Amino acid sequence: MARGRVVEFFTTQPIRVSALLRLPLIGLIVVLVSVWEVDHWLPAVYAVILGVYAAAAVLWLVVVFRGPMPPWAEWASTGVDVLVLVALCAVSGGATAALLPVFFLLPISVAFQDRPMLTALLGASTALGYLAVWIFYSKRDDNIGLPNIVYMHVGFLAWLAVASAALSFVLARRSARVRALLEVRRRLVSESTRADDLRNAELAEHLHDGPLQTLLAARLELDEIRERHPDPGLDRVHAALQETAVGLRSTVTELHPQVLAQLGLTPAVQELLRQYENRPDLTVRADVEDVGHPKEQALLYRAARELLANINKHAGASAITVGLCRSGDRTVLTVADDGVGFDPAIVAQAVAEGHIGLASLQVRIEAMGGTMAISSEIGYGTQVAVRL
Repeated sequence: MARGRVVEFFTTQPIRVSALLRLPLIGLIVVLVSVWEVDHWLPAVYAVILGVYAAAAVLWLVVVFRGPMPPWAEWASTGVDVLVLVALCAVSGGATAALLPVFFLLPISVAFQDRPMLTALLGASTALGYLAVWIFYSKRDDNIGLPNIVYMHVGFLAWLAVASAALSFVLARRSARVRALLEVRRRLVSESTRADDLRNAELAEHLHDGPLQTLLAARLELDEIRERHPDPGLDRVHAALQETAVGLRSTVTELHPQVLAQLGLTPAVQELLRQYENRPDLTVRADVEDVGHPKEQALLYRAARELLANINKHAGASAITVGLCRSGDRTVLTVADDGVGFDPAIVAQAVAEGHIGLASLQVRIEAMGGTMAISSEIGYGTQVAVRL
């Protein structure tokens, strides 16, 4: 699961990748210029530009990790990199030559943005910026001409721009395919869930209108017989019928909870919790807000039911805490216990062994664009947070 989050980070957040790569780039600038040991034309201006650039890079890294960014931020930030590097070269004097290798690194960071045209544009700008710096440098210092190798470097940068654009094109195509596959997966899971709900509703209706009604009718007839002919044996049969009727009602409710469809997710979760509140050995704490009828309320209800059932079967807990609230455009369900805990890594192993309850739930939630975070340690209980 950790590997999956890393892959998701690099494939869905290219702006974060470039923000991270910018910090070692600044470190390289500092190292190259410091070991070159040359005098600057405008040392104070150089120090101010580099200092502001470094501070802005750190601040930018914090900003991009705190929330989503507009699409233009990806290429605009790299455009600023090109402008800052050109400005540093313009005021650095003899240290210009030390900064030139950094130009070759800029197109690489652009390629992660999955926008081939912008990647090509910024790559070409890098090549032109490199050439402009050399022209400015040669005009500023009469002793420096324009070496022929500069044209070769510009050619390399142009080739690098083309290669980066091609790489960006390939990444964009693959990202589009991944998004299409994820959408197909989401639709399949949605249809599968809808089919399960329909089948469960039909089965619940059949049990309610068939076996349950027959059982209740048999209990009524037995009540009449008991009134005419009291018998301890009949009392035991009546108790068994009563217990069976309660079990059937519980099964019908579990298959198709009417309160979920009629009143919404919050009352359905509250009714689910009442089954556990009556246990003397278990303390149930609930902090549930009214979240209305979320689009995926059936899946959230199923998650709550599955998680509580797992606690009941395996956790050996004395206390359960359930939370339900809205966070932005998402509904958040949390279920925690103080039980024996487990190693979350065994979820994948459980799938291989055929125990797919929790893993199947996680796959369904992730396929619908949600997340299910499991935090557990042996001996210290478990907390599961579902966001949909």
